[in-house]
Amino acid sequence: MGTYSVEQIHEALRRRTVRLVDGTELPAIGQGTWYMGEVASEAAREADALRLGLDLGMSVIDTAEMYGNGGSEEVVARAIKGRRDDAFLVSKALPNHAGRTAIVKACEDSLRRLETDVLDLYLLHWRGRVPLSETAEAMEKLKRDGKIKRWGVSNLDRGDMEELLATPNGRGCETNQVLYHLGSRGIEYDLLPWQKQARMPIMAYCPLAQGGSLRRELMNDSAVRDIAERLSATPAQVLLAWAIRGGDVMAIPKAASPEHVTENAAAILLQLTEEDEALLNKAFPAPKRKVPLEMV
Repeated sequence: MGTYSVEQIHEALRRRTVRLVDGTELPAIGQGTWYMGEVASEAAREADALRLGLDLGMSVIDTAEMYGNGGSEEVVARAIKGRRDDAFLVSKALPNHAGRTAIVKACEDSLRRLETDVLDLYLLHWRGRVPLSETAEAMEKLKRDGKIKRWGVSNLDRGDMEELLATPNGRGCETNQVLYHLGSRGIEYDLLPWQKQARMPIMAYCPLAQGGSLRRELMNDSAVRDIAERLSATPAQVLLAWAIRGGDVMAIPKAASPEHVTENAAAILLQLTEEDEALLNKAFPAPKRKVPLEMV
């Protein structure tokens, strides 16, 4: 990949985008914040990392009321202070807060922690006991009330999505955020093709795997490392480039250090060849049958 400048990364992120249902275009790589806000002494460093991501053009910042019991949202507030317009803010409501009344309080609590008046995108974190029709109705009311601009869901499989879109307000859904990386390709069997047909992008969380043995397996795989060496890139950048290769997936990796933030952003410059993809498909094949939706 050679050397690159902040301007080159910023321009590439501006050009390589995914499009939400309402036509909004967003950079194909954003910023995740899972596990941020859990240690007070780390908050300043985490906020600095998010600000660097904004400087590079990774405008999407994804958080949730669950992360650090609201601590992640407070870190995000610190990061965007004085530059709210640079950020596309995403937060998520817990399933037990997905009803008509509870979701209003949950949203207002998130807005307070984020120190903002409106969320750019608000997601149902995963499906619980509240009917999807009620959640969709409540989301639309939050839009009318000016608390959110858009809404979507997370961790819903194809059957759930079909059910959602069949409800009176379901077609207001803009995206579905799910686990997706080279070692977890289950959505390619039916969910991803269905969402492509619906022209609804996927937001891929943990695009580098959550950690542990699987992450090490991906990073140390010979095919991944060979491609990285040829492209003068890192294994993580290869994995991110793979996740966004189709143009309808946004990856939201977490990074809490300047080096990793820059590494993630610069992955937007990588272009995998058909031969690269074939090598990765051989090492980590796509499923040939339906598998349960994976969650972490």
